[in-house]
Amino acid sequence: MLIYQDIVSGDEILSDTFKINPAKDCPILWEADCRKYLKKKNEDFALEGANPSAEEGEEGGDDDEAVMVHDIEEQFRLVWLKTEEGLKPSKDSFKSHLKSYVKKILKHLTESGASDETIAEFKAGAAGAVKKILGNYDNYDVLMGQKMDGDAMHVLIDFREDGVTPFATIWKHGVKEIKV
Repeated sequence: MLIYQDIVSGDEILSDTFKINPAKDCPILWEADCRKYLKKKNEDFALEGANPSAEEGEEGGDDDEAVMVHDIEEQFRLVWLKTEEGLKPSKDSFKSHLKSYVKKILKHLTESGASDETIAEFKAGAAGAVKKILGNYDNYDVLMGQKMDGDAMHVLIDFREDGVTPFATIWKHGVKEIKV
């Protein structure tokens, strides 16, 4: 199995268990199909031999509420990026992050000895990728790795044309592949 780890934070953000394809018209971005499913907030489980009647507390209430989560969010412990007001950052704020992040990727490619072809591919596609992301920013849910490093890659979740199938967008050159 292959795990894809963010080059800035070291967070695991994707694996080859997801169907990964280059984004249309922007091959330096990857899209990975996800699933959305219902999950109980505080899923309880009983240990073998435990006496559930002796350990039971109050029933019902908010603990039994179910929430929708993306499988990628759950599997890699991704955290929703929100401001204190509960909203995602402004488009201008995110644009500033993207500019900084693109520079980090380029620096990493240069310092890690990436081929001239790889660096050229990234340089040629970076502006188009930023434009694509900012053009669709209002549709994205923005998630971060579990370390919540603001300088690291942000995983962007949107829905396919069917309005039902979620997919994640990540930077191809912003991850390193780890075989496990």
